[in-house]
Amino acid sequence: MPEVKTPAPRRGLSVSISSDGRDDPPDIFRAKVAAGEAGGASRIWLANHLFQRDPVTRASHALGVTVRLGAALMAVNPFTVHPVQAAMSAATLDEFYPGRVTLCLGSGGPVDLESLSISSAKPLRPMREALEIIRALLSGEKVRIEGETFRVRDRSLATGQRRVPIFLAASSPKMLELAGAHADGVLISGGSSVAFVRWCMEHVRRGTAGRTVRSAGLVYAAAGVEEASTTRLRRLLAILLRNHHHSKNMEVAGTQIDQEILRAAVARSDWSAAEALITNDVMRRHAVFGSPEEVRSGLAEYNAAGLDEVVFAATRDDAQISALLAAAQPMVK
Repeated sequence: MPEVKTPAPRRGLSVSISSDGRDDPPDIFRAKVAAGEAGGASRIWLANHLFQRDPVTRASHALGVTVRLGAALMAVNPFTVHPVQAAMSAATLDEFYPGRVTLCLGSGGPVDLESLSISSAKPLRPMREALEIIRALLSGEKVRIEGETFRVRDRSLATGQRRVPIFLAASSPKMLELAGAHADGVLISGGSSVAFVRWCMEHVRRGTAGRTVRSAGLVYAAAGVEEASTTRLRRLLAILLRNHHHSKNMEVAGTQIDQEILRAAVARSDWSAAEALITNDVMRRHAVFGSPEEVRSGLAEYNAAGLDEVVFAATRDDAQISALLAAAQPMVK
């Protein structure tokens, strides 16, 4: 095997873990949390997918059984959770576990929202209003905001000021610029290529006007080259990359996949056909996997592209989390 050359890191890197709420029942979730705490993860990012497990409940558990692991609510959707309620949840968690809570907003999946007859066709203005309301409430202010979508009339949080960082999950140019202008950080979606991270960060910088904005990215990852790990990764990438909104991600990465064929294979659950389209080249462009040296090389590339924080996503179990965190540890600053 040729020597793996690790790119020089751009700046300090932190490493976190995640749980998407779909395949993490309590026993698996507890084990992942313990592995994250023991392995030095910065925080656990807890997904807020409709009809899946609730992130606030899981954050409360994770914070309660650990000493230093943080918890990020990801990504709370103002179309289904009012900004006041989102601020209340984050502020209350921070009262119990000061300095360990992060709130991440996002506009959610269109298909999920359609199942509730909710339209998110024009999310930019409502998201700007949500950011404004939550920022003001967490600052301890009495808030009066008359927006087109959301209104708050002379009310403040009982918790008073809470120092909770606000991230925005974004992938479109205008939402990325909004994150740069009004959020404390940006979260870039899973399956993003290094080239797409670089593209996203260019748009974030257009909105910052000199502000410092943290950058985190969900990175699909697997430690080792055993068939079970790589097959799981191929299937998850097939499910992800079939979606229209990943077209730009694949374009800037130079990824050659016929999305129509991939969508059809996934729709009929023809996993052999779908996974065959996710070649090793595609995996290298959209995920981190392999030996510890290969994992570190992949992380360094994401860091050089602009990520301050890599969030390991699609991890199978606590053993995978432990292996990934051990591989990453020499890079963590």
